[in-house]
Amino acid sequence: MSFATVPNPIPARMKGLNRAEICDVNFSEFVKGWAGTPQSKPAPGEAILEGSALTAQGFRELFESQLISRHLDLMARVLRVQNKVFYTIGSSGHEGNAMVARAARHTDPAFLHYRSGGFMAERFRKLPGMDPIMDSALSFAASAEDPASGGRHKVWGSKPLWVLPQTSTIASHLPKALGTAVAIEAGKRIGHALPIPEDSIAICSFGDASSNHASAQTAFNAASWTAYQKLPAPVLYVCEDNGIGISVKTPSGWIVENFKHRPDLDYFFADGLDLAAGYGDVLRAVEHCRKTRRPTFLHLRTNRIMGHAGTDFEIEWRSIEELCAVEATDPLLRSAAIALESGLMGKDEILALYEDTRRKCFAAAEDADQRPRIETLEHVMAPLAPYTPDKVAAEAVRMPSLEARIKAFGSEDKLPEKQVQKHLAIQINQALHDLFAKYPETLLFGEDVAQKGGVYTVTKGLHKAFGNKRVFNTLLDETMILGMAQGFANMGMLPIPEIQYLAYLHNAIDQLRGEACSLQFFSNNQFANPMLVRIAGLGYQRGFGGHFHNDNSVTALRDIPGLVVGCPSRGDDAAMMLRTLAALAKVDGRVCAFLEPIALYMTKDLYAAGDGQWLTDYPAPNQALTLGEERVYHPDASDCVIFSFGNGMPMSLRAARQIEATHGWKVRVVDLRWLVPLNHAAIAKHAGECARILVVDEGRHSAGISEGVITAITEAGHGGKPLQRVVGADTYTPLAGAAFLVIPKDEDIVAAAGLLAA
Repeated sequence: MSFATVPNPIPARMKGLNRAEICDVNFSEFVKGWAGTPQSKPAPGEAILEGSALTAQGFRELFESQLISRHLDLMARVLRVQNKVFYTIGSSGHEGNAMVARAARHTDPAFLHYRSGGFMAERFRKLPGMDPIMDSALSFAASAEDPASGGRHKVWGSKPLWVLPQTSTIASHLPKALGTAVAIEAGKRIGHALPIPEDSIAICSFGDASSNHASAQTAFNAASWTAYQKLPAPVLYVCEDNGIGISVKTPSGWIVENFKHRPDLDYFFADGLDLAAGYGDVLRAVEHCRKTRRPTFLHLRTNRIMGHAGTDFEIEWRSIEELCAVEATDPLLRSAAIALESGLMGKDEILALYEDTRRKCFAAAEDADQRPRIETLEHVMAPLAPYTPDKVAAEAVRMPSLEARIKAFGSEDKLPEKQVQKHLAIQINQALHDLFAKYPETLLFGEDVAQKGGVYTVTKGLHKAFGNKRVFNTLLDETMILGMAQGFANMGMLPIPEIQYLAYLHNAIDQLRGEACSLQFFSNNQFANPMLVRIAGLGYQRGFGGHFHNDNSVTALRDIPGLVVGCPSRGDDAAMMLRTLAALAKVDGRVCAFLEPIALYMTKDLYAAGDGQWLTDYPAPNQALTLGEERVYHPDASDCVIFSFGNGMPMSLRAARQIEATHGWKVRVVDLRWLVPLNHAAIAKHAGECARILVVDEGRHSAGISEGVITAITEAGHGGKPLQRVVGADTYTPLAGAAFLVIPKDEDIVAAAGLLAA
């Protein structure tokens, strides 16, 4: 089948038009000027052209979806300058991705490239009564009635169509797509009731330029790693290859060379510019992924016309000859040619459909412009961090069955509340056993967490008690660990991924910042990623490991909207906080991080060797904390208050004794416990009740918790009180004894009190 072309160079009368107008005119002129001989009109169930896997009815519907996508793009370019539309990155040239939507099911979770207008228009056919034009217009207009995001962003998304909204402009959605594919299979293994059919696949689309990104490469590698071990991973990677990333061209042949022979990543190619020729290959790729349950790479040929976005004036950096050559491969021209060659549609019918689609898109856009938009900060933030305290509290104190607990711990006599006092690591371990007994859908995974029980044995015994289906090791890749967590969460499970060290999180933190924590916000709380991320971190490891194993970068976590961060300093708090965090995930869908101070894992003593004063009883399984609830030592003291957390707590308690002995003050010590969100009301209360204020923060001088604490104090009107801050230095943590030169010590706190006294 020859591809039809348009005149080149373009007529002089068109040279003053922008490229969108040129592409618009090209279509009408091509249809009017077509001079071929049509075949006999095929019946709806017959092949659209000889040898094609696509029926005439299927072609007609795909063509309509392509036209919807195109006219949404054209509408956006026109109405953007009138401030009626606020997004102009279009799908023009990529309309062939509608074939993927047709070949797949609406229950196949989809994580989409931003050039997915054709896909969305076609997927809307899967459920009756839905309107892709109006829904898209509401999104373009940032209307509060936008069914995808509630007007928060132009995203492709739909709850009933299982398209999870996202704003990935690169490839940071690939890890969670693979995670979802893995989760579909894992759910079946543990007997979890999936929200979708058991033979579903996960679909994710992206551009050729994005395929080079680190987050894409980690997803491809993890998919191959999984398949190499004969583990099912039904993900369909759809690389929409248009040969360019904004203005940087992809080397010719790079995608096929890079992916066709990758081990355990099954490669398919389809021509996305030709519906009749490409559909059979798309269908084969989808069916292969569904039947084999193997990661599949669909290399879909596309092009990009009308530029990257409305602000991309390609004529400034591409020659007119090159632009005309690209525009000549417009897939809508080929679709028009197929309609004419097959005899399915005549010229007048095609042009009437084209103009009718334009009219519908503009009418919908004008309608959407009249709908309400977000007008208050409260409205903006409503889905960001949902919190229903009463329900969370009830869930947190809900006990596992006694039978499940006995099975988890071995016998009734071995229940942890019946044991002697233990240190932090053991109490975390006991609490994890309880969570596994309480929630059969819980999974724990990460590096070395299974048979070894973690680097610090915190997960010891979980693998033996609950098996490899629920406790398992992953490849050494934090990005993929968090991507899998999102996938499990998408499928209704409760993932507890472990990040081995806080410093290792920095390689993967966008999976929390840009993906997991943004999902509730950009889906208007229709989708969520409930998870509990355990992170070993902070300093004071007696000089071991240098900065990678002594990392205090709590600020990196505090900067993520919607994230909850808890940090215990003692074992009983840890157990109760874990129950609350799990309840936040289950009830409100929250993404939670549990920052575990490594140096306190095995700490038993507080004031003197052998005193055992940092050991705690295991709290009964019906005890939990309220989010933000602080622990207060010496609550009646009012001469000075010390605010701290984590490693700072035993130091502050020891320093408080010395301060009392030296200055005669009664010292109150407050363990914040919850680092995000900080409890401003509690901080203000304690600061208001005490004459002097000390803030002890092992984070760096320019990046820790203390700034937030002092801000809360100041905004509450207590900034005039004597106040000192004890913090770490603005440096990486060195090896061996030099480490203690850069982080706070007991004597630093005592010295700060001396400054307050002066």
